[in-house]
Amino acid sequence: MNIEIKISKRRIPYKKAINILKNRVNLIKSGKAKDLLWILEHPTVYTAGIRSVDKEILDKRIKIVKTDRGGKITLHNAGQKIIYFAIDLNNKKKDIRNLVTVIENIIIQFLKQYNLKSNSDKKKIGIWIKERKIAAIGIKVSKWIAYHGCSININNDLNKYKKIIPCGLDNEQITSLKEEGINNFTNINKNLIKIFLKNYKKI
Repeated sequence: MNIEIKISKRRIPYKKAINILKNRVNLIKSGKAKDLLWILEHPTVYTAGIRSVDKEILDKRIKIVKTDRGGKITLHNAGQKIIYFAIDLNNKKKDIRNLVTVIENIIIQFLKQYNLKSNSDKKKIGIWIKERKIAAIGIKVSKWIAYHGCSININNDLNKYKKIIPCGLDNEQITSLKEEGINNFTNINKNLIKIFLKNYKKI
């Protein structure tokens, strides 16, 4: 399988991770690297996608990092799994909607392993448990190299969402595995990788 898997045990600052990811995209463009799947966590950071607006910042004291991914303002913090990828679509289906669907299904299948029933929503990007969002998706495409990825709330501090309107949502509409009563997180990375690779061929 033409993909490298990388797991970072230490939390990687957001800007550093994005620089690494963009460098990987350039290497893939020039044929010098494989696709990448990278699982990590960030220290607390608020990031704004290309569809964000200032009124979504409730606490004006927080620092916002602007990014070129899709989506609005969101939070990354300890206890939230970040799944970054850099995938060359030139030798695949060249179908962005299909890519988003595959990523959505990966998250849904992952949550199912914890007996959590979740779903996607055509009007609201992300993955939901009833009316509460547990995972965000933000993708950028450059010359058919798709990158950025998704985040899944595992056992992170959800109170930090109160400083923003996350992804255009009310703060009470955010949840996590822990919030849903799951307390065993020992095989998170292993489960994510297994499910991602199972679905990778569908991209």
